[in-house]
Amino acid sequence: MRTPIVAGNWKMNKTVAESVEFVRQIKTALPPATQLETALAGQPIALTAMLEAAQGSPLKIAAENCYYQTSGPYTGETSPTALYAAGIHHVILGHSERRQLFHEDDQLINRKIKAAIAAGICPIVCCDETMGRLITSQRVEWVVARILDDLKGLTAQQAEQVTIAYEPTWAIGSGESADPSQAEEGCYLIRQTLGHMFNETVARQTRILYGGSITPDNIKQMMAKPDIDGVLVGGASLDPRTFLELVNFND
Repeated sequence: MRTPIVAGNWKMNKTVAESVEFVRQIKTALPPATQLETALAGQPIALTAMLEAAQGSPLKIAAENCYYQTSGPYTGETSPTALYAAGIHHVILGHSERRQLFHEDDQLINRKIKAAIAAGICPIVCCDETMGRLITSQRVEWVVARILDDLKGLTAQQAEQVTIAYEPTWAIGSGESADPSQAEEGCYLIRQTLGHMFNETVARQTRILYGGSITPDNIKQMMAKPDIDGVLVGGASLDPRTFLELVNFND
């Protein structure tokens, strides 16, 4: 069975001190890792301190981005090898904000995915759709195209190390979440695409998350769907009490 995951993406929020205090407040109230995997992605400057604060707890600390080179003259970028050496084993790649604000395309994201896997880091690959595509009923083609391009050239063994987050662009930070049936359809289509690209083993083993205006009020409905293995949470992950409500949604 696929272990479900609740992952928080803090984006460019929280100082180092605030990040550490957050981890300290939640670390003793998390469900066991065998039941639910929990992760928080913070800014690069805070990751080492967050790792230290999380010691002895099931909480995993993730990076929000990395580059596709391990070292070199790339001012401002973060090496996947350096992240792994620091103790970071998960990285978010292809988030819609990276695509829109920093003009990252599928070819670049594909190179980052391969570099992360080579460094021993599990990428959480985000794929999205636009409101325009949704309105014109072309959402299926859009999501599938993202997966085909982002995972192009991976072997089945490499693909097994990838987690995918389905995040409709129109739902991110809007307060308007997809209906659970819409979210399930997107995740189901992604799983079918993985089966066609690689094999049924990869399709069955890959964790597929939903992201976009997740709250304590809708998480249980989302997690009840057979092809939704977890959630990638933005704004609702910034408050420790709300984050604990999310990870303890079954209580």
